[in-house]
Amino acid sequence: MDTNKKSNAIDPHHYKRFEIEPYEFISKNKLSYGQGNVIKYTCRYLFKNGIEDLEKAKMYIDFLIKEQKDAKKAR
Repeated sequence: MDTNKKSNAIDPHHYKRFEIEPYEFISKNKLSYGQGNVIKYTCRYLFKNGIEDLEKAKMYIDFLIKEQKDAKKAR
């Protein structure tokens, strides 16, 4: 396996533009999977997949809204 390809897959350039990489922010703040994906997709959309990433972020926001509504109903 080409080591450069492996490095790029693990440490992609579209996250290097930030002072704090999304993974570090998500991890240090102990965010949920859904919250982490919202952060990830909104951070990278301008540099990677554009509208596709915004749609993915929106999907995870919808999941989070549903979780909150379901939790409220369960009380």
